[in-house]
Amino acid sequence: LTFPPGCRRLYIAADADAAGRHGIERLSQRAGEAGILAIVLRPQLGDFNDDLRHLGPTHLATWLSDQLAPEDARQFLTSG
Repeated sequence: LTFPPGCRRLYIAADADAAGRHGIERLSQRAGEAGILAIVLRPQLGDFNDDLRHLGPTHLATWLSDQLAPEDARQFLTSG
């Protein structure tokens, strides 16, 4: 895995099962070694697909906005 030049943050959305936890650990370690801040996004329900289907896109965006860096939330989750 090669991170793009200038990458400062890496958001990781993974399932909360054993494979997902292992992936989070490995990817976070690789990002840290490259000087990149790894931020793990957590679903509200079982996984992000459940969040999207049962809570809807607006609720999911609101939930994620609290987990993103403020400047990323403004850039990626605002409409208009």
